[in-house]
Amino acid sequence: MATPEARARVCEHVLRAQAAGFSPCVVVSAMGRKPAPYATDSLISLATTESSYSPPRELDLIMSCGETIATVVVASNLRAHGVEACPLTGGQAGIVTDSNFGDAEVIRVEPERVLRCLEDNVVPVVAGFQGITDTGEVTTLGRGGSDTTAAVLGAALQAETIEIYTDVEGVKTADPRLVPGARTLGVVTYDEVAQMAHEGARVVHPRAVEIAMRAGVPMRIRDTFSDSPGTLVTFTFARQGWSQVRDGRIINAVTHIPGVTQIKLLNPPPLTEGAVSVFKSLAQAGISVDMIQVSPGQHAFIVGEDVAGRAIQVLESQGLQVEVREGCAKVSVVGSRMRGLPGVMANVAEALHAAGVQILQTADSHVTISCLIDRKDLEKAVRALHHQFGLDAPDQD
Repeated sequence: MATPEARARVCEHVLRAQAAGFSPCVVVSAMGRKPAPYATDSLISLATTESSYSPPRELDLIMSCGETIATVVVASNLRAHGVEACPLTGGQAGIVTDSNFGDAEVIRVEPERVLRCLEDNVVPVVAGFQGITDTGEVTTLGRGGSDTTAAVLGAALQAETIEIYTDVEGVKTADPRLVPGARTLGVVTYDEVAQMAHEGARVVHPRAVEIAMRAGVPMRIRDTFSDSPGTLVTFTFARQGWSQVRDGRIINAVTHIPGVTQIKLLNPPPLTEGAVSVFKSLAQAGISVDMIQVSPGQHAFIVGEDVAGRAIQVLESQGLQVEVREGCAKVSVVGSRMRGLPGVMANVAEALHAAGVQILQTADSHVTISCLIDRKDLEKAVRALHHQFGLDAPDQD
């Protein structure tokens, strides 16, 4: 959305969808990033330059303007291409939220106005990232909110597919800044891409993936400037034949989160109720914890480095002895096929050991294995894991 060229490509995608017999509904984000004048952060600066505090309600009002401006610009561009279009705010499109300003949750969608546009062969251009409460207050959906808007509308409209256009050609096997040979995946499951998003891959917001999964609407992640099909996100892999199933990769991607701090409690409360108190106090302070390990003699977890100081204050105020390790990173392997399969952790450990990377802590889920490492080792860890699980090889998807 940042440049005239990008907005022209949006129009081309709409025209192509219409030519294929679809009735597209377009969701737009704000135009550009700071210091672009209509970027969300630029608008926030307008509200906070002369004051150290703006009420959340007022911040949502000004933050919503970037997407609203974009709807009018894109609708105008579509009409210039001979396509009748109607710009709509999130509220006008029927997106109703709670009143948690800054990170509102969509509680229902009333798509009647959008449906009327589609029935009249008018393309609705909807402002992403925003909604409205039952009392008429404008709200925003948090960072990545335009993805969420696309997902809730796709679900409400029972769309054939939700297409997310971004600045990369799809979901990669790793961050190409760390692994230049990272490939674009043809197909991933909802579980995998949601977990990848949670673990640091920033292609699509995990909340949007979860909404699409619940609605059963396939999602495709594509590059605005490419005609490549991108990455299809769905329930299962579109594979045929025993040989392809047999050769399917266990791991589909390596993700990472830099800038985390490990905290260990060396004298944790002896009872389960004590552990509840510890984590509840962190939650009440607005601090999210990850990679949690609780044992009788020690509790260990990680927090973002930006909140580490506050977390330490909360814990020490309860008389707890804290050991802190700064400068850490979290690296994860992601793949739905690892579920119940022995040997995956052995491969992770082997790869990191061969690369000279020390594992400080581990955690896992049914589709991930995560390791805490020193941040200085992040690049070689990601590359070692990418190679260990065959992700450097030609694409099989």
